Amino acid sequence: MRVSVLGLGYVGCVSAACLAASGHEVIGVDVSKVKVDLVNDGKAPVVEERIGDIVAEAVNSGRLRATDDVRDAILNSDVSLVCVGTPSEANGSLCTTYLERVAEQIGAALAEREGRHTVVFRSTMLPGTCLNLLVPLLEKHAGTAGVDFGVAVNPEFLREGTSVRDYFDPPKTVIGQIDEASGDVVAALYDGLPGEVFRVPVPTAEAIKYADNAFHGLKIGFANELGAVCQALGVDSHQVIDVFLADRKLNISPAYLRPGFAFGGSCLPKDLRSLVHAARRADVSVPILSHVLPSNEDHLQRAVELVERTGKRKAGLFGLSFKPGTDDLRESPLVELAERLYGKGYDLKIYDANVSLSRLLGANREYIETRLPHLAQLLADSVEEVLDHAEVCLVGTKDPDVLSALPHGDSGPVIVDLIRLPDAETRRTEPGYVGLAW
Repeated sequence: MRVSVLGLGYVGCVSAACLAASGHEVIGVDVSKVKVDLVNDGKAPVVEERIGDIVAEAVNSGRLRATDDVRDAILNSDVSLVCVGTPSEANGSLCTTYLERVAEQIGAALAEREGRHTVVFRSTMLPGTCLNLLVPLLEKHAGTAGVDFGVAVNPEFLREGTSVRDYFDPPKTVIGQIDEASGDVVAALYDGLPGEVFRVPVPTAEAIKYADNAFHGLKIGFANELGAVCQALGVDSHQVIDVFLADRKLNISPAYLRPGFAFGGSCLPKDLRSLVHAARRADVSVPILSHVLPSNEDHLQRAVELVERTGKRKAGLFGLSFKPGTDDLRESPLVELAERLYGKGYDLKIYDANVSLSRLLGANREYIETRLPHLAQLLADSVEEVLDHAEVCLVGTKDPDVLSALPHGDSGPVIVDLIRLPDAETRRTEPGYVGLAW
């Protein structure tokens, strides 16, 4: 395939060289004459393991050349990969200046070109940047995206220092496609590479890179904070992390990594508080760990605000225990939610098949008597009783009896989905549905 790569920094240089090594005809483009001359001399403009040899071989074979002329590159390629930088502005916002400039230049060149060309953005950019900012710039010159030319977002997952290895052995390939044909072009570029391929909407592809990098930063920060606390307490943090990492069922796994409602229960809040308190006593700053519970509180408050926005006053709540299949109410976020709604004067009815006031014992009973002493008058005997009462219903359980009874459309109460219902995609288009965790 004939490919142009715009931007010859770490991502662009590695992408161009590795594409050429895979047999594609590649034109590298950069505003820097120094980078262009280096590539044409068979030298890499960046320092990376193996990249020098790959660039030299690609140039010598005639499969890679470089230019500072965007028009030349677009007219002589079938697909272009945009790899320009998106640095931070002084206020932390994303700088899209280079992306906008390149999109304008590509669009102008496409206006002169015959045949379909696909523009693929590899640069990291926030969701909405491609469709709301860059596509209009392209369409100003080149017709309609998805019809006259293709558009895709293809985030890279290359780590500096191991980027060549990462290119040929990617953790995944993500293709955000504006149409099927655009996605097909990108998939063909990487044909034969290992790893699962995900073809998703364009904004999803943009967001995935941010999800990855935010989590990587969070992991490093978490490990460093835990290490500092362990050291202060006289514990070998590497032994702790070795055992932590060995748990692939709960720790290094998909467990708990789904957007939904706030966490609670008798363990997580208590243990986070204890760990943060121990860190403070040892004079160890743990900003990540100390903000986990406040973050959880903020998420719970978002649910309250969703109810407030409906303008309804008669509310129903399905689910009360801190997790399904138990009657444990201790530090349940649903109890906290009920308490806040009741305190704001909402006429509230609650149903949880596992919760019966007469069966609550010990610490469980003491907790609910302290936090929600009016529970007896709030509990309903059936799903139907709640639905008959409520103008707005919060769903915090996947109890089959509850799910099967929930109305569709605008014929019943407004549904506030706290857990992402199994039919959430269908309900999403209905006027009487509000999702907390999209």
